[in-house]
Amino acid sequence: MSLRTRTRAITTTAALATATTAALTLSAAAPVSASTAAGATAAGTAAAATVPWSASHGTASAAGDRWVESGKLVLDGTLTNTGTGCYSVWTRFVHDWVVMPYTKHAEICGAGSVDFTATKSYTYTVTGTLRVCRGTTDTTDCGQGVSITHWPIG
Repeated sequence: MSLRTRTRAITTTAALATATTAALTLSAAAPVSASTAAGATAAGTAAAATVPWSASHGTASAAGDRWVESGKLVLDGTLTNTGTGCYSVWTRFVHDWVVMPYTKHAEICGAGSVDFTATKSYTYTVTGTLRVCRGTTDTTDCGQGVSITHWPIG
């Protein structure tokens, strides 16, 4: 078993153990909270583990949480701009070494904030990056990409 396969197996086992522990401690009588990122269902199942993310460029920043739910990667976040220009949030995924085009998920012009949620089919062979870009039409002027498919161990 390679180190990469063993690391994935350990990560998966740890995530399952965490989910199982959470499911056992979740009371069926507890109310479902809208603030829980993945949400616990009324049936009493555990919420998915969330991982925070953030990116910025110029006067704009985006931040939120991500998790995997029912075979989909879910990104939930807010794009905030403190200046007068336009900014947007874009993702790009690679499926089995095939680079897919950028997809825009949110845009804002002027000061303010906009919430967004994005989903993408996800398997262990998918990698993805999120960027905040100046403008709303393309990805020519962007901040550094942030990985949205790495999963912390432990």
